[in-house]
Amino acid sequence: MKSKLYYVLYFLYAIVVAFVLYLNGVFTREISSYTNLVINIVFLIIIGILFIIASVSFGRLNRLTYELEDVAFRLQKEYKEANGKNLWANYKDTAQLFEEKELQNAFNKYRLRVKSAKTRRGADFSCDLGEYINEDLLDRAGMNFFNSGVSGTLTGLGILGTFLGLSMGLGAFSGDDIFTISDNVGSLLSGMKVAFHTSVYGIFFSLVFNVVYRGVMADAYETLGEFLNVFRQTAQPISPKEDENAATMLVYQAGMASSLKQMLALLQGNAKEQTAGVERIVDQFTAQMQSALDTDFKKLGNVLKHAGEAQSASAANAAEMVEAVTALVEVNRNVQEALAKVMERQEVFAGQLEEQKKMLADACNDMSDEISSQIYTFEQMRDLYEK
Repeated sequence: MKSKLYYVLYFLYAIVVAFVLYLNGVFTREISSYTNLVINIVFLIIIGILFIIASVSFGRLNRLTYELEDVAFRLQKEYKEANGKNLWANYKDTAQLFEEKELQNAFNKYRLRVKSAKTRRGADFSCDLGEYINEDLLDRAGMNFFNSGVSGTLTGLGILGTFLGLSMGLGAFSGDDIFTISDNVGSLLSGMKVAFHTSVYGIFFSLVFNVVYRGVMADAYETLGEFLNVFRQTAQPISPKEDENAATMLVYQAGMASSLKQMLALLQGNAKEQTAGVERIVDQFTAQMQSALDTDFKKLGNVLKHAGEAQSASAANAAEMVEAVTALVEVNRNVQEALAKVMERQEVFAGQLEEQKKMLADACNDMSDEISSQIYTFEQMRDLYEK
């Protein structure tokens, strides 16, 4: 279950602590730098405190999640035993639904809200339990304001350790020539070790905590949604307004059915006479239109014929235009391919130039090192000769 996922933090924390102590030589009693050890221990203590606070909030959130799950199961069982009867009468007055104080207080506020909306026929259902038992309640129980910033804090600690280690290494690093510089490399590497270790476990714990936190919250939200669905199905108070609206709708539908039945009876008695009269009117109208508009209809036919021919010619022109545009698109595609090949050749040429530039720079550096070495050898020999 995802709600138990935060126990992984303790296991990983113990492994990382043992690994850091081993790298610093605590188990082998070969501690190379007490400063590095102290810094790592301080950082791990801070991370451990953050994990403890987060675990306390996760435990509180899990108790609420288990309570919602148990109550949902109990409501389903009671609803089944009551043969599908609404259970609001069992919990609207004195029955305690939750054992957790936060959930019961929210449920009591919901019951007061429902009672305050009473009518002479019962409860005027104007609110939902989701207004009181919701994700905000779980966020407060799970200290979302704190846990949402832990991941960023861990990443920040890793970055802080990086800069702290680099500052320590660079602060102890000094020298003007190759001999003094080589003597101070050890302190620089010691500081880089601190930077590397703190960055690794800071970012690692940040990633792990983010996964654990999101998993725990997602499980709590899912359980909350299932509980609210079960409550709405089994125990949510029924609004009398819904019954009144349903009764009004039934009366309206009955009246409409009676009116339609009377209209159908009237239409059935006069349907044949009305049909014959309509047929006579249509025949007379058709004959008059034929005699009056015979010539005009012929002219209209000729005009439509010419319009069809012109439309066919226009379609042919449009087809030729489409072919020309297609050819133009093909030419454009070929040009783009040619340009792409030219760009690839230019990139290859630029890469070759960069490689030659690098080789030339390396050759210059080698020559410079060789000349410096010869000058140094010459000075040594001159000093020996003068002595």
